[in-house]
Amino acid sequence: MKNPPFILCVNPWIHDFAAYDFWARPLGLLYLAGLLRASGCRVGYIDCLDRFHPRDKHRPCDPSFRCGRGPYKKIHIPKPRGLEDVPRRYSRYGIDPQWFESDLNAAGRPDLVLMTCVMAYWYPGAAETAGIIKSVYPGVPVVLGGIYATLYPHHASGLINIDEVVTGPGEQYVFELVEKYTGLRPAAPCGSCSMDTAPYPALDLQNIIPYVPMLASRGCPFSCDYCASSILQPEIERRDPRNVFEEILFWHGSFGVKDFAFYDDALLLDAQNHADILFSMIRDSGVKLRLHTPNALHVRNISRNTAVLMRGAGMKTVRLGLETAEFKGREIDRKIRAQEFEQAAAYLREAGFSRNEVGAYLLAGLPGQDQASVEFSINIVKAAGIMPVIAYYSPIYGTKMWDAAKAASRYDLESDPVFTNNAVMPCQPVFSWELASRFKKRIRS
Repeated sequence: MKNPPFILCVNPWIHDFAAYDFWARPLGLLYLAGLLRASGCRVGYIDCLDRFHPRDKHRPCDPSFRCGRGPYKKIHIPKPRGLEDVPRRYSRYGIDPQWFESDLNAAGRPDLVLMTCVMAYWYPGAAETAGIIKSVYPGVPVVLGGIYATLYPHHASGLINIDEVVTGPGEQYVFELVEKYTGLRPAAPCGSCSMDTAPYPALDLQNIIPYVPMLASRGCPFSCDYCASSILQPEIERRDPRNVFEEILFWHGSFGVKDFAFYDDALLLDAQNHADILFSMIRDSGVKLRLHTPNALHVRNISRNTAVLMRGAGMKTVRLGLETAEFKGREIDRKIRAQEFEQAAAYLREAGFSRNEVGAYLLAGLPGQDQASVEFSINIVKAAGIMPVIAYYSPIYGTKMWDAAKAASRYDLESDPVFTNNAVMPCQPVFSWELASRFKKRIRS
């Protein structure tokens, strides 16, 4: 009888002008690892972005260190062709290549490698990662999935060292892939494997678990002009709050994890019947946790009761999806009015949240955007007692704003996803340090 197939999951390097670990984990890939392990496969995991790699002399020394934020190790590399005009250094973020090769050799030869890539303009890092995998494991198939592969499948298919590109949620195809490349089809542990029945992500395959990324739901009811959420996840699916709570207790009780970052696009949708129940259970349990919402919350769904429950549950990092405070004639999204923002800010202040704990994302660098409108929004957010957080716009293929972005950009966006990098302000006439400095000064003043 053949041994169970060995599947190696790899999170690749990032190639970019800037990158920072802000509660970032490849949750989709780790869900697949957990699903495959529960089906009887042997599963390995290598994270090229591991800030806690045992060979890194600068990693946190305290083994009880728990923090979801911090700088990646990096080394400067040449800029991609066409971005020579950007006066910034370009880097490979993550572990040393020698460490990666050593980890690959230590893992043993797999039957199949599954790799992800999140941002489309990070694909050069995925391509370099795949090249080293092929050099260590000649003949082993490498399959690429993730957001980049889903939004740009034709471009991704052109990468050398990638044997196949798959799109959409991985649980829909992962068992067929294993059968295709190994000849053995694992038995799914949970039938169709909904969010409530799927195994937990294999976070324990990391060197340490500094925090846990959580999904209480998938999908978003809105279809904002700049956002790809409705493309990546057309249907809304929500977990039973009790199951989310049980997962939190599992990671806390088994591994001592205290920090949990929610990756939901619409965590507070119908909060009374969903998120509020979860927050109540956490508060009433007496477990001391730190909760974070880096993906932003919908302002409209923050009631006085929800704000109080969030505070009681241990919410420490609150991010609001505001985008702009110019509410009249608001076109880029349709999910908030001025009164709703002011009311939500007041509820959060009343619940005890400080300015440093609550930030509102403001989009900058949009096609045709007036700089004064961003500064106006900064002032409105500050006046509400909330910290402005500038989020530079990245054009995304398939969104409603794509055509306007192409028309405004100084690059040929369709020729290469690397030109959609928000770090280069692709829809501005030129890259401007002065523009970024103005926004920072306005926020600090």
